[in-house]
Amino acid sequence: MSSSEKKGFTHATIERNVGLLIVLSILVISFAGLVQIVPLFFQHSMTEPTEGVKPYEPLRLVGRDIYIREGCVGCHSQQVRMLQSEVQRYGPYSLAGETVYDHPFLWGSKRTGPDLARVGGIYTDNWHRIHLRNPRDTEPASNMPAYPWLQHNSVEHDDVRARMNALRIIGVPYTDEQIEKAPQQLVGKTEEDALIAYLQGLGVEGRAAAEQAVAEGRR
Repeated sequence: MSSSEKKGFTHATIERNVGLLIVLSILVISFAGLVQIVPLFFQHSMTEPTEGVKPYEPLRLVGRDIYIREGCVGCHSQQVRMLQSEVQRYGPYSLAGETVYDHPFLWGSKRTGPDLARVGGIYTDNWHRIHLRNPRDTEPASNMPAYPWLQHNSVEHDDVRARMNALRIIGVPYTDEQIEKAPQQLVGKTEEDALIAYLQGLGVEGRAAAEQAVAEGRR
């Protein structure tokens, strides 16, 4: 019997059978993905918070949702990469442990605007208010849209306890007392207040640990 007459599970058989090719391709891609992803669940640097990093306080948690809702994540990344130019511009590179309480994480990949991973504390609250209401008042060349309505929208009746309970289910260590008292932190606050609180906390808690990691040349 010639080689052309041989039958069986050969490469040629797979190429001629589109359905089989699709199934096997999916299996290979799935296995390759799991090989890369599964080990990360067992690395402490990926699963444990960086020293100083704590779960979001209620006002910041609401501000984070506003940040996502308004599309800020589409133009601003939150990940300082391990490049000298990035460290010089934005500060110490980001550590995985700084975002263990982010669900979902907002690392992003597009930078129409600057990276915000270390923006906390760089500007005053008043600067952020002016910038959000009309970005051209602080950055004349900015193409960022204005968000003047945030100053008028209250978050006082936001159901932040439901969000905190949901996050606790997936591992964020909120206590019963924190959840119970959460609405008190939203009294008299606006969406603008919440968003500014979120921005002012970015990259602050884990900065010391990140600076040490940069100095030691590790991740």
